Order: sequence, then C-alpha cells, then structure tokens
Amino acid sequence: MYRILLVEDDKNIRALIVNYFTKKEQGAFTVDVACDGQSGLEKAYENNYDCLLLDVMLPELDGFEICREMRKNSDVPILFITARTDESDILNGYALGCDDYVIKPFPLPVLYEKVNALIKRSKGLVRSKVFVSGKLSLNPNNGIVICDGEEVKLTAREYAILKVLIENKGIIISREKLMDMVWGYNSGADERVLDTHMRNLRKALGSYGKQIKTVIRRGYKIED
Repeated sequence: MYRILLVEDDKNIRALIVNYFTKKEQGAFTVDVACDGQSGLEKAYENNYDCLLLDVMLPELDGFEICREMRKNSDVPILFITARTDESDILNGYALGCDDYVIKPFPLPVLYEKVNALIKRSKGLVRSKVFVSGKLSLNPNNGIVICDGEEVKLTAREYAILKVLIENKGIIISREKLMDMVWGYNSGADERVLDTHMRNLRKALGSYGKQIKTVIRRGYKIED
C-alpha cells in the first residue's frame, strides 16, 4: 500500500482525489490531506510518504515553498497540481526539484497514472527505456536529450513535446492530441502557442529539428 499526502485548499478537489485514489485497485493508496501549506509541510516532515501532491497557490506557504523545504532533506516524489500555466512557473517548479505537473482541470485517471509511475520509478520498480530517433535520443529517467553526442537544453514544454513525438516515432500526432498531452485536457491553450514552441524546439535541435515533420491538416511526427 502506498501513502500519499495531498495539500490542496479546494475541498471539492480534495474530495474527488481522495475518493478516486482510495477506491482504485482495492485500496492501493491511502491519502492524507492538508488544506494549507504550513500544515502540509508539518505532515510531510512528520510522516513517511511515497508521494506529495501539492497545489501551488496555498494559504500560509505555497507549494513552491513546501517543495523547496522538502528537497533540503528528502527525494520523495513531488507532483504539482495547479491552475497556473505560465511556463516560468513550471520551470521554477522543476528547478526546485518537483518531478511532474498536472494542470487543472485534469482527468483523475491521468493524475492516478502519473502518481503510480512516479512512485514506481522512485522505488526502482520501473525504469523507462531511452527513446531514440536517428542520432537524437531522449532519456526519461534523467530528462537528458542528446543530439549526435551533444546534450541539448530544452524548456519544459519543448521537452514534453519532443517526448510525446519520440515515444510515438513514425506515428502522426494531431495538434489537438499533442496539446492535450502537453498542456493538459481542457487547458484552453491557444494553438499559436504550440506553433511557437514547435518552432523553438526545432531551432534548439539544430539540423536534427528536420526530423520533426509537419503533416498538413493532420499533425506532426518524428522520423529517423
């Protein structure tokens, strides 16, 4: 049985997550809750959790502050649940040491699978394979992207777009599906934002950006 801590000030969201997780797979999870950042941090210090689910905007202490404090002494998986979609916020979260993000509103099955995957990886139960397309590789275990032997630095969104494409090498991913998988379901993100990130991703990959093909009126795919 896995034990997680949910720090969320919206009681309706708390109830939905607790009910879903505790009823799934014959109670594979127990969920402790806190409705403000200070009590959440205290519970995180006082108990051994397999994963922390943190809202970003919280009374007293925000999720970023909790993450910063926990990373001083703990490598427990941390996943942010937030309505904030600014790339700077997401990059700040990763810089502080979070493991993943979900953007509100989100499907509960997606959150459940993300938490499951984080916990299993943290316990060494699952190790993802390295994805390769030609001389381009992406290692989801450490987040490193390599082009022809050289590491390439990507933003969080660029990395997420590349990960979707390379995991589905040779398969056309529609613009709508790509946005759902990167920004989250019902995020309301403008398709022009995808165009900008795709352009920046191709530029970051240099000549290997040509491996990402635009399929007119259908979407994108990556090829060797």
